[in-house]
Amino acid sequence: MRNKFATVVFVGLLTVSVPLFAHHGAAVYDTATSVTVKGIVTAWLWTNPHTFLKVDAKDDSGNAVHWVIEAAAPANLANAGWTRSTFKPGDEVVVLVEPYKNQAASSPLGRFKGRIVINGQVFKP
Repeated sequence: MRNKFATVVFVGLLTVSVPLFAHHGAAVYDTATSVTVKGIVTAWLWTNPHTFLKVDAKDDSGNAVHWVIEAAAPANLANAGWTRSTFKPGDEVVVLVEPYKNQAASSPLGRFKGRIVINGQVFKP
């Protein structure tokens, strides 16, 4: 009887926890496309559950574009050597981004894909 109860509790907890993993998918991003964002950091939001880098860039016509770029959770980034001060307002950055699939041109969204250059130096994420 005791093992049956433990099994029921385990299965119940497992069932309840499944939705917690659902939001970590990449379906909203165009993972087959890369965009290089070159611009000036306006903010680095070190928040849970994800961090965000805000960058002012220019489009092909020279118009201002305000990018919001998502990264992983602070705990995961800290394990890779990132800190709250990895990016500072005014830093010049070049970031490789996977763009959001359904975005407005005026406020593009994306997530870090790979290469990052901060003030001319390659940063190893």
